[in-house]
Amino acid sequence: MKIAIATSGRFHVLDLARELHRLGHEVKFYSYVPVARAEKFGLPAACQRCLLRYVLPLAYLSNRGPAFLRRLADLLLIQLLDRVIAWKLEKCDVFIGMSGLCVASARAARSKYGAKIFIERGSTHILRQCVVQEQLQRIGAQTPPIPAREVRRELASYDLADVIVIPSLHVEESFQPYPGPREKLFRNPYGAELAQFLPTATPPSLPRTLLFVGQWSYRKGCDLWERVMRDLPGVRLIHVGGWGDAPRPKTGQFVHHDAVNEWELPKYYAQAHVFVLASREEGLAKVLLQAAACGVPIVCTDQTGGRDLWPMLGDESLVRVVPVDDVAAFIGAVQQALAMAIKQPGPRSLPVEKREQLSWRAYAQRYSARLAQAGPAA
Repeated sequence: MKIAIATSGRFHVLDLARELHRLGHEVKFYSYVPVARAEKFGLPAACQRCLLRYVLPLAYLSNRGPAFLRRLADLLLIQLLDRVIAWKLEKCDVFIGMSGLCVASARAARSKYGAKIFIERGSTHILRQCVVQEQLQRIGAQTPPIPAREVRRELASYDLADVIVIPSLHVEESFQPYPGPREKLFRNPYGAELAQFLPTATPPSLPRTLLFVGQWSYRKGCDLWERVMRDLPGVRLIHVGGWGDAPRPKTGQFVHHDAVNEWELPKYYAQAHVFVLASREEGLAKVLLQAAACGVPIVCTDQTGGRDLWPMLGDESLVRVVPVDDVAAFIGAVQQALAMAIKQPGPRSLPVEKREQLSWRAYAQRYSARLAQAGPAA
C-alpha cells in the first residue's frame, strides 16, 4: 500500500513511518525534519521527503525567534507547510496527517489520488482542550487561549477525515459531546522503543523514590506536589524536565534534573520505585509506556491514557489510575504502589507477550490492520 505521512516535526508518526515501512508498505514521510535526523530514528532516506528548505525562516522563528513572534510564526509555518505538502504530494492510497496541520494537503490527497484520509489527533478534542485551557488559566497557568484560527483548522481536519486516529480512551470520550460521526474514531495506543527501555531492578528500599518526567507545569498537575509530598514524609520525588509555569517545590524531598535526551531516561527509571503523572490534560503520555517497559509501577490520573495500558499489561495494579485533581486518591494510590514495589525486589520484567504489546511494532501492526479495512484508493 502507498502511504503518505505528513507532520510538522518528529512526533510519534516518525516511529509509525519506520514501522509501516518495515511491514512492507511503500511509505513517503513529509516533514521538515532533516533527513539525517530521521535516519537516526530508523527511517531510510528513500522514504523521506524533507521540506525544510521551503519553510526554513518560519521554522527558525517558531523555535528560536523572539517570544512575541513565535506564536505568529507557528501559525504561518503550519499554513505554509500544509500548502507545500499539498504541492509536493506523490500518489498515495492513504494519507496520514496531523490534525490542525493537514487541511489543504488532505484535500489534495483526496482530489488528486482518491486517497483515504487518516487524521492523527494526539490530544483531546480541540473544543475540550479550549475548556481545559480556560480552567488552567483560572488556577494560575500561563497558557494563552488557543487561537480561533487553530480551532478552525482542527475542526476542518476532523471533517475531512475518513478515520480520526486517537491514542486513548479518555481522548475518545472527549469527542462524545461534540458533533461528528463516532465511527470515524480509531483508538490505538502508542508504543515505546523496547530495545532502549529495558527491564530494571527494583532500587534499594530507601529512600522511597517517585519519578516524574515532563515539564513542571499546571497542565501536568505540578502545583499539587507540595501537598502530596507534605503527606508523604520520607518519600523523594525526582523530576526530569524543564521548568514551566507551576511553582517550584520548597521541600528537601524534591530533586530536579534538567531535560535529557530520550535515550538517557532509562537510568532515571532505574532509580524509581514508582512513576507518577498528575496531569490534567494529555493524549497518551509516552513516558507511561516507557516506565511500563522498564517495569516501574505507575500512578497517574485518568487524563493521561493510563487506562489504555491495562489491557496491554493484564494487571491493573501495575498502573493505578485516579480521578484528576483528587489529591487524597493520588496519595493513597502512591502509598499502595510503593508498598507493592518494595515487596518485589529483583528484576522488574513483564511477560514477553505483554511487553511486546508496548512496542512500536505492535502499534504499527494494529495501524496496518486498520489501513487494510479502509481499502485501496478510489
